[in-house]
Amino acid sequence: MKAVVKKSVWLVALGSLVLLAGCNSFKKKNLEPPTPLEKHFTPTVQVSKVWTARIGDGPGISGVLLRPTVVDGVLYAVSTDGRIAAFDAASGKQLWEKTTKVKKGWFGFGGKKGKAVPEGSYAGGPTVVGDLLAVGTLDGYVYGMNPKDGSQLWSSELDSEVISAPAISGDLVIARTQDGRVYGLDAATGKRRWVYDQGNVPLLSLRGNGVPLTANGVVFIGSDDGKLVALRQDNGEKLWEQRLASGEGRTDIERLNDADGSILLDGSTLYAAAYHGNLTAIDGPSGRPLWSRAFSTYTSLAIGGTAIYGVNDQGEVWAFDRSGGADMWKNDKLKYRWLTGPAVQGNYVVVGDAYGYVHWLQAGDGALAARMRLSKKAIQAQPLVVGDTVYVEDVKGHIGAYRLAAH
Repeated sequence: MKAVVKKSVWLVALGSLVLLAGCNSFKKKNLEPPTPLEKHFTPTVQVSKVWTARIGDGPGISGVLLRPTVVDGVLYAVSTDGRIAAFDAASGKQLWEKTTKVKKGWFGFGGKKGKAVPEGSYAGGPTVVGDLLAVGTLDGYVYGMNPKDGSQLWSSELDSEVISAPAISGDLVIARTQDGRVYGLDAATGKRRWVYDQGNVPLLSLRGNGVPLTANGVVFIGSDDGKLVALRQDNGEKLWEQRLASGEGRTDIERLNDADGSILLDGSTLYAAAYHGNLTAIDGPSGRPLWSRAFSTYTSLAIGGTAIYGVNDQGEVWAFDRSGGADMWKNDKLKYRWLTGPAVQGNYVVVGDAYGYVHWLQAGDGALAARMRLSKKAIQAQPLVVGDTVYVEDVKGHIGAYRLAAH
């Protein structure tokens, strides 16, 4: 069962780096120690904490990258211990919360047959469009809810864990599962309309899936074998695929080539990257590659101005020219701090690290500009920028909202 293997790889290859954060076990585990932060750091921009809140125990040990979403001034967040809540995005005041009792257990082991993870272990989402909130669970369900109060509208049982946010487009909810399938669900009823099956998926892969991207009647996904795949939104038929990584290597770990980050769309150009692979610009209608360069990452990318920003698998922050992929700058001051994917907030790039810090870098040259600490727990999910505020969440469910003085 793929979910079991993916869990094991996450804990061994990547999750252990986060679990060891804050302890002195790096030499024993043959891991690179994190780059220490500059003790006498002088910020060049002032950052203010707007509010903090908490949603249950967050993702806990599940290995899931829980990221809140903000729609019409309301922040929605979930946790794997069965909580879903809405907060006022400006003040952090809780508007409502729903709780489902969840048994304790090893998430991802046992799946649906073993009933190790019961109903309510929210793990994928939430996503909100109009009058629909969609969220996936560790036991393989997608729920449709009313975003005004969290009441359930429908449920749809799938075949494996749903650990990435569903996409809502038109009258469809697009959800992907850990076994390599993508589902088109009726947004009004949750009824299954179509299924795309990737077929043979790698036995070994990193734990994670990117959020499906929908545009112009097409669904774009990154696969566990390092491909960008385009599907027809109306029936799930594959239109084209483009390889982002070769899958070559001497060991199973070296051959890992997941494309787990978000796919970016600018006009008709797609940008995507893969672990042990490349950052590639692709013409959306045809699937033809426009340019490609070596860049290994397991996090999401971000676009700002003329640049594409990414964090490589060593924790270095990079900026590339979006027209051709040329290097613009690299910052290695946060190397081995196991950073989140970047987000762009005004003239700054924002990342979180495995020690609870949030860092701001100047978008023009990558110089460190500010830092704040949300908690002593790891931040794994990409920060969310909405207007002049950035929202971050750690692995224990702490949520922080921060604003730049320059705004």
